Amino acid sequence: MGEDAGTKAGLEPGPGPDDKDELRPRPSWLGALGRSVYGPTPPSGAVPCPRTSALSADEVGEVVAIIYRGRSERHSETLPERLQTRDWGSVLAVAQALEERATGQRAGWKIGAAAEEIRRAEGVPSPSPGRIYRHTVFESPAELPSKLFINYRNCECEFAFELAVDFPARDKPYTEADAAAGVEAMYPALELGDTVFLDWYGASAYFGSCMDNGGGAAFVKGTAVPDWASMDLPNAAMDVYLNGYYVKSGKGGAAMGHPLTSLTWMLNWLRERGRSAEAGEFVSTGTCTGHLFALRGDTVLADFGDLGRVEAKFLP
Repeated sequence: MGEDAGTKAGLEPGPGPDDKDELRPRPSWLGALGRSVYGPTPPSGAVPCPRTSALSADEVGEVVAIIYRGRSERHSETLPERLQTRDWGSVLAVAQALEERATGQRAGWKIGAAAEEIRRAEGVPSPSPGRIYRHTVFESPAELPSKLFINYRNCECEFAFELAVDFPARDKPYTEADAAAGVEAMYPALELGDTVFLDWYGASAYFGSCMDNGGGAAFVKGTAVPDWASMDLPNAAMDVYLNGYYVKSGKGGAAMGHPLTSLTWMLNWLRERGRSAEAGEFVSTGTCTGHLFALRGDTVLADFGDLGRVEAKFLP
């Protein structure tokens, strides 16, 4: 795949969200997943790898070194078959070891596979956390440099929360009321995904993107919404466009039924591991629209209605 994968055809802008005409012909390069640049394996098409046993400590170290090399040198990597496993504990161990090795300033968390649609498509047994780093956070409208990405620009429309207080590790689970009381503001957002592994859906055979920071690469936030608690978030709708062409729509309920439920899940995932979420951090709660793949030069716009628009342009 790589940075030059796929066609550059169709980069001309369409009419855009203010004058959407669903009767006009869709360009040939545009599908339900945006551009068809995710590799040869279609959604739900991955063949699970045969290994289900846990990786040894040495094997975890090997996988971490492979992903870290690809990230730091900005090139694709292939995971040897002997290191591919569907043992979820091993996947999380790799992700945590990579996080510990990362040097970027932490800015929060993103939740991959929060939507049932995504878990079905990739065969993931659980939502998959990843870190948001300060240098990958942008305000809309954003121009995203190519150095942030290796193989993909997978765009997901999400609701994100900024925390007002710390949520320290404790024995008692956090409730949704606890989570809501600790929120500074909500943001409409775009979460951008990538992985060092070629064939996005094919790598689901061994949960490749989950190992690789939950597939997280960048985060673009819109305008803060302080009075979010009065909103009907499960039914809050958004439309997403690629180069001005309408692609699809979604609702907030796709993220575990309610974005607040997703936030609470993240807080408790950390709590169960003796970890904390901190005031000032963001938690992006999972895709409401599924996947949309873009290329260099493309512009993705998420229209959240009264909550505003979030735009990301991928620089050449």
